[in-house]
Amino acid sequence: MNAATGNVLAVRDLAIAYRRGGHALGVVNKVSFDVRPGEIFGLVGESGSGKSTIIRSVIKLLPSNAVIAGGEVSFGGRSLLSLRERDMQGVRGRDISMVFQDPLNSLNPVMTVGEQIGETLKGSDGSGQSRRERVLAAMRLVHIPDPARLYNTYPHELSGGLRQRVAIAIALVASPKLLLADEPTTALDVTIQDQILKLLIELSGRLGMSVILVTHDLGIVAQTCQRVAVLYAGRIVESGPVDRIFASPTHPYTAGLLQSIPRGPSSEGRLRGISGTPPSLDSIPAGCPFHPRCPMAIEACHAAEPPLVPHEPGHLTACIRHAELAGGPHG
Repeated sequence: MNAATGNVLAVRDLAIAYRRGGHALGVVNKVSFDVRPGEIFGLVGESGSGKSTIIRSVIKLLPSNAVIAGGEVSFGGRSLLSLRERDMQGVRGRDISMVFQDPLNSLNPVMTVGEQIGETLKGSDGSGQSRRERVLAAMRLVHIPDPARLYNTYPHELSGGLRQRVAIAIALVASPKLLLADEPTTALDVTIQDQILKLLIELSGRLGMSVILVTHDLGIVAQTCQRVAVLYAGRIVESGPVDRIFASPTHPYTAGLLQSIPRGPSSEGRLRGISGTPPSLDSIPAGCPFHPRCPMAIEACHAAEPPLVPHEPGHLTACIRHAELAGGPHG
């Protein structure tokens, strides 16, 4: 934990670019947020908004053509971006773990479930038997049925839901303080998705573990997170407590995402999606990057990119018309 702030993770002015054809394309632009002890923090936005790039940068698992152009990532008061790879290996899996989107692709098909969960514990103190007991305990923790039997099975023998529970067990077996969950339910059907989300909530509460949940779905954020940062074109355009943002969004992009959430069988009318598409990395428009798609855009939105400023304590917005939106209907 960061002794100065009380936060588990502090990200400050993070900027990331991808090298393509001899020049760099910015994908993350001066992103800042904190993650508090024991909370589930959401990063939400459309594909290409920079969500996965941000959390992969926390544990330095970016592709080879990625460049961290600026900013700081601090975990427990320790700068992560300045760590050498050897030191970073002591952080990954032990202090900070990650669950990926597709468990079938993230699991090794030629290793048994037990072997894969136990990989994180290699090099730790204890005998092979004690490691086995810790693996079985992790399997029970994520509600894998009959763990002693499934210990020797292979990923292809399991359902999608069980594979994702195995992936979560791998992430938890070393008792990390922070779990990075990158779209962990996208490849699952709705029923299993609900089970996995409830499991994350349960584990965060039981273990006092912080979670960063990456998703494109504000409905999942409402079900799971306490606070959320909304990303567009690599920038945070709104952030704050989930209940406050859902009750009164102050950025047109957030309002558009909320209007696209199904409200159940009793909902009236059609869903109102956001017109247009996100900008490509090499053609981010001047001014507010959302203005070409924004129903509230005015001439001033074309001139300068609005800063992320407090609308209320703890609720930040990057929109010059945020006060008007907060007072109006949002779906």
